[in-house]
Amino acid sequence: MSPSSQPRDVAESANSHEVTAGDIVLAEPNLDQGHAAKCELASEVLRTSGRLRLQVNGWSMLPTIWPGDTLQLERARREELSAGDIVLFHRDRRLFAHRIVATAADMVTTRGDAMPQSDPTLAEDQVLGRVAYIVRDGRCIEPTKTLSLSQWAVAGIARSSGFGARVIVELRGMLRSN
Repeated sequence: MSPSSQPRDVAESANSHEVTAGDIVLAEPNLDQGHAAKCELASEVLRTSGRLRLQVNGWSMLPTIWPGDTLQLERARREELSAGDIVLFHRDRRLFAHRIVATAADMVTTRGDAMPQSDPTLAEDQVLGRVAYIVRDGRCIEPTKTLSLSQWAVAGIARSSGFGARVIVELRGMLRSN
C-alpha cells in the first residue's frame, strides 16, 4: 500500500460540513419529497462550501464503497477529473457516487463498480465533486482509481446477480460483527 493510499484518521478531515442522516440514500429508487430536498441541500452545501460528508446506503459501488460508508467529498472542476475518479453527481433529484470511465470535452461517463452498464453521459454541471476519502470504521481510506483483482471478482458477482450482491453484503456484515 503506498503512503497516499493508507487509511487516515477521521479527525484529520473534521473541517467539512457533514450530512450523515441515516436516511440519505444514493440511488434509491423510491424517493419521497423529503429525500429529494435532502439531496438538493447536500448538493448546495458542496457547491458553496467545497466540502461535504455524506453517508451512503447503496450497492452500486461494491466493493469500493459499502452501505453505511461515509464519503468525504470535495468540489472539483472538470479539468481536475480523470478516468478512475469517483464522483458525486445529480440526476432527477437524486445523488449518485460512481466511477468515471470516460471523459470528453465537457462530458463525463460514469459507472458503478457493481453495475453492468455505464450511466447516461453527464453534462459538466451535473458533477458536484470528487470522493476524496471513504470513511469506514473510523478510518479515512483514499479511493484507488482501479480495482484490484479480488475487488473485480466481488464487483463481478454483484454486477451479475442482485442475489449475489445481497449475499456479499450479508456475509461482510456477519464477518464484521464477529
